Amino acid sequence: MSELKGFQRRFLRGQAHGLKPLVHIGKQGLSESAVGMIDEALKHHELIKVRFVDFKEERKELAGQIEERLEAGLVSMVGHTATFFRQQKDPEKQKVVLPQRSTF
Repeated sequence: MSELKGFQRRFLRGQAHGLKPLVHIGKQGLSESAVGMIDEALKHHELIKVRFVDFKEERKELAGQIEERLEAGLVSMVGHTATFFRQQKDPEKQKVVLPQRSTF
């Protein structure tokens, strides 16, 4: 996934404001089942929140691992909740349309 620009992150933060975390990272950490759940959530929703119940000190490292393993962009990290975005490859299934800056 290409790097998100600042105005796109701001737009996605606004879109994610009312969302509830879909995946909770608990005692088992970033297990294969947790990665699978995050992957499925990204396929269906594109924009999701992940809550770090345990491993609160390692949340930045875990968020980086999620970004790399699932090719998702980290939109924001507020407290113990991270917001991720991965756009659908099929244009007909896309739910979130990222704003683009026009070049003059």
